[in-house]
Amino acid sequence: MSKSIDFIFDFGSPNAYLAHMALPGLVARTGASVNYIPCLLGGIFKATGNQSPVMAFGNVKGKLAYDNLEMMRFVKKHGLSKFRMNPHFPVNTLVLMRGAVAAEMRGELAAYIEAGLKAMWEDGLKMDDPAVYVEAMNAAGLDGAALLEATQDPDVKAKLVANTEAAVARGTFGIPTFFVGDEMFFGKDRLGQVEEEVAR
Repeated sequence: MSKSIDFIFDFGSPNAYLAHMALPGLVARTGASVNYIPCLLGGIFKATGNQSPVMAFGNVKGKLAYDNLEMMRFVKKHGLSKFRMNPHFPVNTLVLMRGAVAAEMRGELAAYIEAGLKAMWEDGLKMDDPAVYVEAMNAAGLDGAALLEATQDPDVKAKLVANTEAAVARGTFGIPTFFVGDEMFFGKDRLGQVEEEVAR
């Protein structure tokens, strides 16, 4: 039986995009399935006292420059030539993440993830602008207006909160985080360990 990987994700993390783009190779090699769980990174940070690297390490000489170097090495290794840092970063992803929950309820999560990640980390769009959001989702063949409306649905809001709280309860403090069973792995650079755990 193939193992399942839980992927705790939020579109606001460039490393979530990079991990997503590297996952197909892992899946092809292992036969694992990936279960994307939309969570709100801001909610995770608030619950755990964590901060973004820019906030946490902004005053550490050389740290952010090195993090960027590592990111570029990852991009080169995996041939991710379409990746671009979003010029509007950081983007408030509340609408995007509620939309992900709504898309999941509509059976469209896979297409939504592709659309959202492309908009954020290839096209550099300001996805916290409702008009930009609707246009980007329409361009991907989804119903942007219906998804935007669904972000105000109390059930959608509650599900995103529940997902986020459950992720924190499992030990999540940032994104991307992966679980294989009870084993937790944080960061795109742990994908090798994820693969080893799946193959175990």
